[in-house]
Amino acid sequence: MNRLVDATSPYLLQHADNPVDWWPWCDEAFAEAKRRDVPVLISVGYAACHWCHVMAHESFENEQVAALLNDNFVSIKVDREERPDVDAVYMTATQAMTGQGGWPMTVFATPDGTPFFCGTYFPRANFVRLLQSVTTAWADQRAEVLRQGAAVVEAIGGAQAVGGPTAPLDGPLLDAAAGNLASGYDATNGGFGGAPKFPPHMNLLFLLRHHQRTGDPRSLEIVRHTAEAMARGGIYDQLAGGFARYSVDAHWTVPHFEKMLYDNALLLRVYAQLWRLTGDPLARRVARDTARFLADELHRPGEGFASALDADTEGVEGLTYAWTPAQLVEALGEDDGRFAADLFTVTDEGTFEHGMSVLRLARDVDDVAPEVRARWQRVVGQLLAARDTRPQPARDDKVVAAWNGLAITAIAEFLQVAALYASPEDEDANLMEGVTIVADGAMRDAAEHLATVHVVDGRLRRVSRDGRVGAPAGVLEDYGCVAEAFCALHQLTGEGRWLTVAGQLLDAALEHFAAPGGAYYDTADDAEQLVARPADPTDNATPSGRSALVAGLVSYAALTGETRYREAAEAALATVAPIVGRHARFAGYAAMVGEALLSGPYEIAVATDDPAGDPLVAAARRHAPPGAVVVAGRPDQPGVPLLADRPLVDGHSAAYVCRGFVCQRPVTSVDDLVGQLGRR
Repeated sequence: MNRLVDATSPYLLQHADNPVDWWPWCDEAFAEAKRRDVPVLISVGYAACHWCHVMAHESFENEQVAALLNDNFVSIKVDREERPDVDAVYMTATQAMTGQGGWPMTVFATPDGTPFFCGTYFPRANFVRLLQSVTTAWADQRAEVLRQGAAVVEAIGGAQAVGGPTAPLDGPLLDAAAGNLASGYDATNGGFGGAPKFPPHMNLLFLLRHHQRTGDPRSLEIVRHTAEAMARGGIYDQLAGGFARYSVDAHWTVPHFEKMLYDNALLLRVYAQLWRLTGDPLARRVARDTARFLADELHRPGEGFASALDADTEGVEGLTYAWTPAQLVEALGEDDGRFAADLFTVTDEGTFEHGMSVLRLARDVDDVAPEVRARWQRVVGQLLAARDTRPQPARDDKVVAAWNGLAITAIAEFLQVAALYASPEDEDANLMEGVTIVADGAMRDAAEHLATVHVVDGRLRRVSRDGRVGAPAGVLEDYGCVAEAFCALHQLTGEGRWLTVAGQLLDAALEHFAAPGGAYYDTADDAEQLVARPADPTDNATPSGRSALVAGLVSYAALTGETRYREAAEAALATVAPIVGRHARFAGYAAMVGEALLSGPYEIAVATDDPAGDPLVAAARRHAPPGAVVVAGRPDQPGVPLLADRPLVDGHSAAYVCRGFVCQRPVTSVDDLVGQLGRR
């Protein structure tokens, strides 16, 4: 029976025609297992996952495996991106049992959802033996199976427990976190740790703010070097822009080719803020091209941003992206082919597989003679045209609320920085203008889609596809990331409605997700009850729900002057502070928000008739301290509290600077404004 055909998840739809009698995650599946008195197989993955595809082809499309599953189990397929709550609970169980986790995740559970055996990818022969062994154990050793399940649930409960020590997230703790990151910094290759190496976007955002507050040159250099190393590496698409999920080596050469929305959104923020603070031309180029990648490759017109591009094409990793020297010559001709091979480190031996190479940038292209830059641009255009004739990776088209929130925030920040540096004399001025136009449209599409499709009866739904909202309820990261995005959009546009919706979402989160001691659960109090209620405070691939919520609370408090939201943020950060102090790599977003609170954050209102072109607005955004909010427009606009009772001064534009709800005198000159923002 095909129960997955109406799913909103592309991952579930990939399995709709398997001979396995799949169920989606639902009460009926567990009831069926109880009726048949059989265990449950819970298979968790996502559409862009390479090894999920491999296990599907090897096992779930195989008639023998399907017969074993259909006869002895109820099989449930879960998209981890649609149901991060389900994924979190069973990933904790998998890590408790095996010491590691990953996807595909393979969990055997009782009919009440209690896991008793967990693993990840299994080759078909091993999987067949495992199915036979679990079937035998369920029939002949039921008591031992149930005992083991109870022990796993107890371990999950301990790992997901709220409470524990708290501490103020103050300056010395944030300084120690920056030092902790520096001690693990790879001074040769950039980033932190060894292979596999993931882009440390949240840690870089923290270090940029730490540098702003302290002037620490080490924090800035870690960001600058890491950003350059990634941008020159194979993890970055040298032709079309956009970053892959991670590098399989320690030096950013060979990526795992999937491109995730959340990575590119967070990295866009890194490069845009590095550009703002330093004027670095490489940061400018990469920010521009990452914004263009989001708008061109992941945006769905009239909706939001798609989740990902697959890791492989037609089952082969790198098929779209890798090159040989001969292929470069074929696409470009002899002279330009040799030039490209040298520029992009394409060798006869290859840097990838089968003599193929992933393009890496071996030369500077941002500060070179115009004729060299023109040749590079021409070569890139021709190679991209040639690559477009190859088979292309599939796209996971579902819209995830939290990740779209991250993208909206990133594009809003990018557009502000691009406006600061706009100059008709720049040789790429037309290209930059074109990117800002399409990025702005994509951002507004996504925001409208979230506000009108994902917000249902005042609550947030996690996913949609083809304009149809899915059933899964939003989790805490959805509320936090979308609220932060609407606060960013309010600052960019001056429109009050975005702040109103942000407040509604934050109120719902405070009401339904709160836990004792200032902490928060990842699922709402009225959500489906799982074998444990997840409450993970650590930042991993994306901000934790707690960090994301705090970011939204801090921005909203600064924009409205309502102190209870700031107090809630401070209490929540205090529950994360011990992690910031001991394990800074897993608390980057929390530390970033901590820097905003330590800074004030500044609240900057510019009363002006020309919010797009006023020099005071440009100065406020260029020199904004960490986490500052900036709103510009006519005084006393409905829904814009930061501009209330803040008139022009003697007919001139005026900037009003407050910090922690304490305000300075209004100023009308750029120099006076910069002076106020430079005080600590």
